[in-house]
Amino acid sequence: MTSAAVEILGLGLGILGWVGVILTCALPMWQVSAFIDVNIVVAQTIWEGLWMNCVVQSTGQMQCKVYDSILALPHEVQAGRALTVIVALLGLVALMVTVVGAQCTNCIRPGKMKSRIVIAGGAIYILCGVLVLIPLCWFANIVISDFYDPTVPSSQKREMGAALYIGWAATALLLFGGCLICCCSCSQRDETSFPVKYSAPRRPTSNGEYDKKNYV
Repeated sequence: MTSAAVEILGLGLGILGWVGVILTCALPMWQVSAFIDVNIVVAQTIWEGLWMNCVVQSTGQMQCKVYDSILALPHEVQAGRALTVIVALLGLVALMVTVVGAQCTNCIRPGKMKSRIVIAGGAIYILCGVLVLIPLCWFANIVISDFYDPTVPSSQKREMGAALYIGWAATALLLFGGCLICCCSCSQRDETSFPVKYSAPRRPTSNGEYDKKNYV
């Protein structure tokens, strides 16, 4: 596979990861109610996200309510909001930078500067993956700790929702796509660098002619 194809593949994975981060940020299923009571029939399911919480009735009706106060939210929710929004914006910047420096575009003339721009785009994708991993792991740690804490009532115990798993998949796509972009750009820069040529000095032979073996 050529470096251009690998670059396009990395860009595609980065875009998928970026879309996954936006979806993770919007979904309210970061924490869901845990069914650990003895009752088999559960009347409602509670979803808690970064922006709202939802109650799903057993009849299929769903009611969602946006959080009233930002300052009254837990620290993990505030950090999750900030980091996911930052990653969404950085993903757009990474897309634009990578497209500008990609081999399939003619925005910049081929050379070292074009390769450096692509490497910068890949590095931004990797940064996005690292940043979005922070709130995901933070939420997962809180959910697991509360679940096994005997002092927490059963009605307040939560399980990890689908948004966390989508976020982890998006993180993997961002990291893998950014690494592919950086690797193929580094190899492209090595291939396009001009080799050092050596020319031996021209020395006359005994018959007055120059030795042809010294020509390179």
